[in-house]
This record gives sequence, C-alpha cells and structure tokens, in this order.
Amino acid sequence: MLSVVLISPPGAGKSTQAARIAARFSIPWIATGEILRAAVRDDTALGRAAQGFVDHGAMVPDAVVIAMVTQRLTAPDCASGFVLDGFPRTMIQAEALQRAGVRIDYVVELTLDDAEAVRRLSGRRIHPASGRTYHVVFQPPKVPDHDDVTGEPLVQRADDSDEAVRRRLTLYHEQTQPVLNYCRRWTVRDDGQVPQCLQVSAMGTPDDVADRLAELLVAPPR
Repeated sequence: MLSVVLISPPGAGKSTQAARIAARFSIPWIATGEILRAAVRDDTALGRAAQGFVDHGAMVPDAVVIAMVTQRLTAPDCASGFVLDGFPRTMIQAEALQRAGVRIDYVVELTLDDAEAVRRLSGRRIHPASGRTYHVVFQPPKVPDHDDVTGEPLVQRADDSDEAVRRRLTLYHEQTQPVLNYCRRWTVRDDGQVPQCLQVSAMGTPDDVADRLAELLVAPPR
C-alpha cells in the first residue's frame, strides 16, 4: 500500500507524474478535476452542488471539494493506496484530510522555477476541436501555429498567457506553502509517524522526473 499527495506549481507536469506513480504501484490516480467532472456528469448530489459554481465560473467551495475527495477515498480500490493530484490545495482542505484520519505516506512537492513555469505554459498551443496540444519550443507543430492533422489554426488558452500564468503562480505560492508547512507537522498515525515530505525537481524531461521519483518512493510495510 502506498498513499501519496503530489503538489506542484503550474507547468511542473504533476498530472503526468501522478499517472506514472499510479501505474507503477497499481493504485488509483485521484484528480480533483476528474472527480468534479464525474460527479456533475453522474448528476450526484455533490455534482449538483458544484454545477452552479462551475456554470458561473466560480471556484467550487472547499466544503464541496472536501466531500467529493473524502467520499472517493472510501471506495474499495483506495484500500491499496492512491495518488492525490490537486488536493489538498488549501489549508482548509489539508486540515479536513487530517481530521478524516487519512493515512498519507508521502507528500511530494515538484519544484520548478517561476521563469521556467512561465516558459512552459506560455508556449503551449492547442487545437480546440480535438484537444491536441503543442508547444512552440518542446513540441512544435510541423507548420507554425497550425494543427498537424487538419491544418487548422492553433490557439493559446487564456490562462496560458504570461500574465495569467504569473497570477496562477502567485496564487500557488500564497496558498500552497502553508499547506506544505502544515503537512510537515502532520501526525495522523497511532505510532506518531508523519508523512515523508519530499522535494523533487521538475526540471528535465518527464522521464527524468519519473526516475527521480522512482528512487524515492517506496511502498512502506503495513
């Protein structure tokens, strides 16, 4: 069994690494965005509670997100562990996770310089109809600013502009550093142990980052 909380600034490739960890240990990858979309799609009570906020472009309240995640963690497939991607994002969420008595083995922060985060995200381009993603530096299209398959124009998402990325980074630093500090003091086990808090560089290729994580993450005995 292995339970991991994965935290990172925008552009660090958190979801890519979460998926790889989940596959390596055969545990579920729990992303708050996916939980939210599934709840809305399935028309659950929590999904209906969240839908109104989503429809108005507002943040879904912590109480709703907490309820969705804690409910998901009670599913049978989580008995063998899980990777939490995008939760906890705030102090309220971190405190709720601890109160729920959820056992966490590792809290991993993927670190990335702000300038590199801006470079990675501001260079991203998408083909709206298909969702195909490119990058002007790392994965450029064959013809600049045009989709390889259809030849249609690529676009930059509004939240990938330099200004938007910097706002997202500021919010990350303001909200997440207290969460990381809190997790370092977190005790949820009867034996008094705490989650291991690790910092792993997100520089390099996804394979480079995965190799660093593989050296550090080991399923502890239960």
